[in-house]
Amino acid sequence: MNTIVLVSCVSKKLLHKARARDLYISPLFQMNLKYAQQFSPQKVFILSAKYGLVQLDEEIEPYDVTLNKMSARERRNWATKVVSQLQERSDLGNDHFVILAGQNYRQYLLPHLKSYEVPLDGLPIGKQLQVLKEKTARE
Repeated sequence: MNTIVLVSCVSKKLLHKARARDLYISPLFQMNLKYAQQFSPQKVFILSAKYGLVQLDEEIEPYDVTLNKMSARERRNWATKVVSQLQERSDLGNDHFVILAGQNYRQYLLPHLKSYEVPLDGLPIGKQLQVLKEKTARE
């Protein structure tokens, strides 16, 4: 069983094309990426509201799209695309997924994943930052 971490995108981005790991510049994203390594994942992907599933070293253009402003139907369509992308890069039935993303990003993905955890579930962003700071300070 492989461990795969999914980290959601954030609104704060560089203004030019960059590797996905560098494009997102908010403290929340940076700490989530650092925290992701504690799970010793085989892969880490970004859940991008525009591009779907993005690899860390994939070069992408900045964008202004968020699932938080999408209708349930649009989020379902987005999730269908992401599930298809995940199927190409992982085993949905056997891999374990760690999801560092809000409800809108995971709602329609979870039914397709057999094994998953959402370590920061239910925490407001301020509390997530606090927990992430504690968890990543030990490195």
